[in-house]
Amino acid sequence: MFDFNLTDLIARAPAILIALALHEYAHARMAVWLGDPTPRWEGRLTINPLSHLDPIGALMLIFGPFGWAKPVGVNPYNFRGNKQRGMMLVALAGPLMNVFLAILSVALFVGFGNIAEARALLVSMISINVGLAVFNLLPVPPLDGSKVLAGLLPYRSQGWLRQLEQYGPILLLVLVFFPVISDRLFRPLYKALYSVVLPVGTAIGQWVF
Repeated sequence: MFDFNLTDLIARAPAILIALALHEYAHARMAVWLGDPTPRWEGRLTINPLSHLDPIGALMLIFGPFGWAKPVGVNPYNFRGNKQRGMMLVALAGPLMNVFLAILSVALFVGFGNIAEARALLVSMISINVGLAVFNLLPVPPLDGSKVLAGLLPYRSQGWLRQLEQYGPILLLVLVFFPVISDRLFRPLYKALYSVVLPVGTAIGQWVF
């Protein structure tokens, strides 16, 4: 679960900063687009990693498969239209940004993978962004996946999900510190998304380069 290879860690650090910053920026941009100025007021409508970084979450991502950034503050009552659907769109924006970055990194690898420095960074970008997308889409509060699921369910059917919120942090700790459990859940989902990202990114890269 944990990899302490120094070369890999050096390559992972910039990839982590990019992945986390753009993940949270996507949340902020979607919220502002839907009418909520809160992310702008809190200085989160930026791609500056320092505005989004959670030190513990970043370290977890450097040394293992899971990690997180500082959550973007959102007030759904400022959204235009359906508030529940708005929260779903804001939540979905982050993982979709990671999927986009993974596909883009595969495409760039096709063109620049023969350069050693670029290869190390792009490999890290692919794995980290696929991992972040999968992890954040797990329907475990407070992850994005729980908000996406809430947006798809009728309000009267969300009682069990709201009750799960109090146990969410405990479930996340189990995933982080019990790799036997997390690997069985995470690895198949990771492989499934990777099997989509790789051919799509490769096709784009071959078309461009």
